[in-house]
This record gives sequence, C-alpha cells and structure tokens, in this order.
Amino acid sequence: MSGLVNALVIVAVVAIVIARQFRARAINTDRRWWLLPVILAVVALREPGVLDAHHRAESGALLAVELLIGLATGVGWGWTTRIWTAPDGVLWTKSTKASIAVWGVGIALRAGVFALGAALGLHQDSSALMLGLAGTLLVRGGILVWRAQSLGAPSGPARAYGDDKWSAWKERA
Repeated sequence: MSGLVNALVIVAVVAIVIARQFRARAINTDRRWWLLPVILAVVALREPGVLDAHHRAESGALLAVELLIGLATGVGWGWTTRIWTAPDGVLWTKSTKASIAVWGVGIALRAGVFALGAALGLHQDSSALMLGLAGTLLVRGGILVWRAQSLGAPSGPARAYGDDKWSAWKERA
C-alpha cells in the first residue's frame, strides 16, 4: 500500500477506536480482541519502508521508541478505562477523561519522534506509526480483558484513574 493509503487506514482506525471507546459499551472477554492489532501489524510489516535503507540504525532506534510509546499509551489507556459489572452481570467499559490525556500525551510524543526523525534527515514511513498503533491496541485490549476477567462476580465498578464520578445509568451502544 502507498503511504497515503496507510495514513488513511491509520486515521480511520483511530477515529473508529476513539469514537467507540468514549461511549459505554458492553464487552465480551471471549471475543478476538487481538485480531485488529495483528492485522495492522501484518500490514505494517509487509511494507518495505519500515526502516530507512540509508540510515538503518537511526531509523531502527526511532522505530523502537515509537513502539515503546505505543506500548506505554496502551498501558495508560487500559488502566484509565473504567470497567464495571451491571446488576445483570454484563461487563461494561468506557474511557475516562484521563484516557483522553493519555492519548494526547501519546500523540505529542509521536509527533516529537517524527520531528526528530525529520531533523536527522530520516525517511519515515507510515508503517512505523501503524505498527505503534497496533502495539497500543494490543496492549490496551489485553489489559482490559485481564481487568474484566479479574472482576469475576458482580461487585461494582472497577475504579480507573481520574474517574471521580459514578453514574447509576449506562448508555446503550
């Protein structure tokens, strides 16, 4: 795929994921939560431009930093998402205001990595960004499934950092 198509895929995935995560929605820990991140990673790794051919070490280091930022964003997002069990036993999830802050910091750090690469004269492909996004979604999904499974019996909401208000109603998604 071309860089433009990759960029459009990234924007579409981010828009869909963010829009879905800031609405309360029922979750199912048995579904294949890892499938979308794996598909994104495969698409990203198929592209030959993941590393700059003329500056492999430098672009490899930037790719490693991008992946670390993606993983850290996934961890932050997973732990700032509110999970609760409804009285009927259904698990629900919704991202919090702290999740927005995690996304903002992650995007700012990724912009900084891109700026550093541009300053060093490195060719940067959208595949690295797609790979970082795959890491973010994979880690976040894993943390949410782990947290949801640890809730076990309906015992009330699991607190998330920055979640100061509790609502008795839920939105239908």
